[in-house]
Amino acid sequence: MLYLISALLTALICGPLFPGFLVYRDAVSVPQFSLSAAAFGIDGSAPRAVPQDAFLGLASRVVDGGWVLALLTTAAVFGAGVGYGLLARRLVPHAGTAGAVVAAVVGIWNPFVAERLLQGHWSLLIGYASLGPIVLAVLNLARERSLRPILILVGLFAVAGFTPTGSILALAVAAVTAIAVRPGLRTTLLCLVGWVVTASPWLVAAAVSDSAGSSGGASAFALRSEPGLGSLGTALGLGGIWNADAVPGSRSSWWAAVATVVFLAVVAAGAFALLRERREPTGPVLALGLLAVTVVLLVTLASTGPGLSVMDALMTHVPGAGLLRDAQKYLALAAPFTAIACAAAVGALRRLVPGGFAAAAVGLLIVAPLPDLAWGVGGHVRSIEIPADYAEVTEAIGDGGGTSVALWPTETVRNLSWTHGPSLSVLPRMIDAPVMVDGTLIVDGEPLDAPTGRTADVVTALDAGGDPAALAALGVGWVVSEESSAPPQLAAHADEVVTTNHLRLFAIPGAAPAPSPSTSTWIAAITALAVWFAALVSGAIAATLYRFRRFQPS
Repeated sequence: MLYLISALLTALICGPLFPGFLVYRDAVSVPQFSLSAAAFGIDGSAPRAVPQDAFLGLASRVVDGGWVLALLTTAAVFGAGVGYGLLARRLVPHAGTAGAVVAAVVGIWNPFVAERLLQGHWSLLIGYASLGPIVLAVLNLARERSLRPILILVGLFAVAGFTPTGSILALAVAAVTAIAVRPGLRTTLLCLVGWVVTASPWLVAAAVSDSAGSSGGASAFALRSEPGLGSLGTALGLGGIWNADAVPGSRSSWWAAVATVVFLAVVAAGAFALLRERREPTGPVLALGLLAVTVVLLVTLASTGPGLSVMDALMTHVPGAGLLRDAQKYLALAAPFTAIACAAAVGALRRLVPGGFAAAAVGLLIVAPLPDLAWGVGGHVRSIEIPADYAEVTEAIGDGGGTSVALWPTETVRNLSWTHGPSLSVLPRMIDAPVMVDGTLIVDGEPLDAPTGRTADVVTALDAGGDPAALAALGVGWVVSEESSAPPQLAAHADEVVTTNHLRLFAIPGAAPAPSPSTSTWIAAITALAVWFAALVSGAIAATLYRFRRFQPS
């Protein structure tokens, strides 16, 4: 029943992703992803999409890239349901199948999932989905002192590590659970080494990055209070993403506040039942509860005036602190306890009514605050077809002949005629040559993360009219104008080699060779990716053998 309900809810949400390509905000899929230096995070920019882009580049050479991204997103949603359901079955056994099913509904149907889908954060959802299984893996470590549970946990670290934030989430929940069950110093150290190994792709990329990273901007990315709930109520309800445009319409109505309060009453009732119940493994439950409370309070405090000042200071002076800027994403750490608390509420209700009725009643209260999560969050997240123009331009550029490609307009976010909403450009993910991308983010009119060095010089040259001589001196051999009038000097003096309905491709004669990563940097990046992938595969094999052995007749 747990797997069936998770599959039905996943299909209800992710059905619109097939077939075609997802091009919506940060989620961008293409037929075949590039394996350029940017995919490995060694092009000098901040490694925000490592190792996910390299994985997509390799996987899309076997399976169409549109299917790869859709399948990964679907697996994340389904995995969240199954993972949190199994966690509830382990930690709240008296709640039975009804409790596990309700925990699965909580794991799938909540504002965090909806908002991150609307923002295109599919890889963060993979990390979110891995948290329940990671808790179970740490619990197994304390019970079974062997190599297999270690391999499974390290494999889960690799799953969560599709993105740096997911890797941090995994480490946090594993550490808290380990403190509660004390798996042993040797086992803990082995797992810590395993985490470092799975984090190595983005750690290596960060070491060679010359990006200045994040400098301030905490207020733009702070938790956004929902109507009638305030910051604390919003955080408790697992909502409040910084981007108001990435919020389901139902979350801005009075109904969301009322339904969220009722849902929080269920969580509170379940938490009370967990504290009162002595049959459950209280150590892990208490640890996850304290983690949830701590995270909710910290995220809420980070949205206050003093909290924003502290966040800005951290991001300005502490390397890597930019990972903390979007503080609301760390509410994922509250999801495990929320799920088991709802399961415990069902367990308590089962003493009064049949289990099926208890599960249906609590499940309705979970779904009620967010009715429009269904069908791609109200139809926003759905597949499209990429115009053939893009393949034509990509083929014409090839590997760029040792030069870089610049995009016009230079803005990061596009509102193209053939997409369903704002998105990043598909071109950097399709072109094999280095692509100069202006990473400036505009949030509430405030520019953040402006480029530096050569990228900034290219952006300035394009904004000044696109003088071909200036671009050539910067190593730019190609400029693609995407659904926009080309810069005047570029249009007048460069060679226009491809003209389509959506794109114009200009060749810049005499361009200098573009800078490229050193051989040692490539070796380090490829080695780190290979080790990460080996951990992923080893964990999958260990988990498969473990399940096969469990179901063998005695």
